[in-house]
Amino acid sequence: MKSIHKLLVAITLLLSVTFANAQNKNTVTETVKINGNCGMCKQIIETAAAKNKTAKVNWNADTKMATVTYNPKKTSLDQILKSIADAGYDNEKFTAEDAVYEQLHGCCQYERELKAEPKTSK
Repeated sequence: MKSIHKLLVAITLLLSVTFANAQNKNTVTETVKINGNCGMCKQIIETAAAKNKTAKVNWNADTKMATVTYNPKKTSLDQILKSIADAGYDNEKFTAEDAVYEQLHGCCQYERELKAEPKTSK
């Protein structure tokens, strides 16, 4: 009876490891630029990106670069970057709304790049 129990535990463990590896094979990792300044920015950026637990982001305050790992069947890079912009941080695809940016803590208010003014026809 004990040997059957040990066999079932071993099979369960093996299946768990196999399933976990299969999930990791579906992930994509990309590197993107996200503006910010400090450790508080890092926490907000990484939390905003992972709000639905569909992505893992590691942001570097020195380089302003983030490594984004996600499953494209569950989310997209655009959705992740939009969530980060919604939290107040400009990135290479989306610009945060001015009102949201202005509510960031003083140390988190990075120097923003100027937006191009819309051209008017004469």
